Amino acid sequence: MAAEKVKVTLKKISSELDDVEHRREILIKGTRAVIINCSKSIMALHRGRFEEAAKLLEEAQADLSSLKTHVQSDLERYLLNAEQELVEAYQLKCVYEKTSLAAIEDLDVATSSYLLGLLDSIGEIKRMIYDNLRTERTADALTLFALMEDLYSSIYPFSVYDNIVPGIKRKLDVAKLLIENVRSSLTEESSRNVLIKKMDILEKRLGSSN
Repeated sequence: MAAEKVKVTLKKISSELDDVEHRREILIKGTRAVIINCSKSIMALHRGRFEEAAKLLEEAQADLSSLKTHVQSDLERYLLNAEQELVEAYQLKCVYEKTSLAAIEDLDVATSSYLLGLLDSIGEIKRMIYDNLRTERTADALTLFALMEDLYSSIYPFSVYDNIVPGIKRKLDVAKLLIENVRSSLTEESSRNVLIKKMDILEKRLGSSN
């Protein structure tokens, strides 16, 4: 038959697509679990449960590494969100541990995942700053704010690659807004501290005059 070769080819294509669909389902389910563990790790870090956070992050990293065996040259995009979450959680862990932030080679993720994950970590650093302000650790808050600004200024030049790293401009805009909000809070805190000091000096003077 004239169509015999076509039928053989279609059978082969069907088998290939079945394999792709199977691997895609594995990736969707697996990356969901990675994202959940990264989110739990971030929450644990903010609550001071560092051992729990490290364990969750280690599990997420191992699962993500395993999922990569199901990716050939066709399904890399299904890993991106999970990689981004991993970068965010891992960098936050480094900030809490006061160690150097991880390089892309340390995390074995795609370039876009690394850049976007770094930008997302700025929001978590903001939360750390507010926690420090609530407990009157102003010096620590200022150190973290400097890190926020440094990350933003370092990543900003990559905004020209928004067509290659979709969403990076939007995340940069969000990061800029977060930085301005924190700057305002720190300015208010500084003014409050100055006022308190002036009031203390005045009270001492009035006390010594009685």
